[in-house]
Amino acid sequence: MTSIHRFTAKVIAVRQLTHDVRQIDLRLVDPHDIRFKAGQFISFDVPDPRTGRTVTRPYSIVSPPSSTQTISLLLNLVPHGPGSTYLFGLREGDDTSFIGPAGNFYLRGDPTRDVLFVATGTGIAPLRSMLLANAERPTPSRTTLFWGLRSQRDLYYQDELARLSRDLDGQAYIIALSRPEAGWEGHSGRVTTLVEQQIDDVKRLAVYLCGNSGMITEVTRIIQAKGLCPIFREKYYDDVSSPGDE
Repeated sequence: MTSIHRFTAKVIAVRQLTHDVRQIDLRLVDPHDIRFKAGQFISFDVPDPRTGRTVTRPYSIVSPPSSTQTISLLLNLVPHGPGSTYLFGLREGDDTSFIGPAGNFYLRGDPTRDVLFVATGTGIAPLRSMLLANAERPTPSRTTLFWGLRSQRDLYYQDELARLSRDLDGQAYIIALSRPEAGWEGHSGRVTTLVEQQIDDVKRLAVYLCGNSGMITEVTRIIQAKGLCPIFREKYYDDVSSPGDE
């Protein structure tokens, strides 16, 4: 079991992935390392500009547990959101602090089950940590990722997903764009359609869902109609990059 601590850290890199999504890499200062399970989150105490009060905002760790001295976060800019306003204001070299790790949404270790990951928007964050952690296992589980985004300008992590799929047997992913622009040759439509059409037997499956509540509700219904299997869920509100309301 992981223990919750307060950490100080320094921003070592800020990567702008899309027009409104960025990745921030933090190097731990005190304590200098962190132990967590793939899928867990950390929390920041940040000022709410609307009320002046301090509020707590959780953010999933997007890096794998093997990276113990640096962690990465995935951020979606939410206008007037206390969490994203604070984190989007951080620059390379800045200091920050957080508490963690916490959360019951984490990758289980059942080697008898294949894994289905379904995400919308920045709900990919904890699932990326799980995918990377699985890839580091001596015998990785077979995984399928269905990831729903809006349009081509919202695409990121494509090269990494392609590399995982190429280098490891049994790793597959499909990105679904709900509002694709001209020229898109991939799947068009809602990510739930992929689950309906491409998943048949669920008896040997473990399902991890992260994203908006509508997707989670619908995919849960679809999977349960196909049979019984464990389903783990993490709700992201309004596609913000944290398992909590902005």
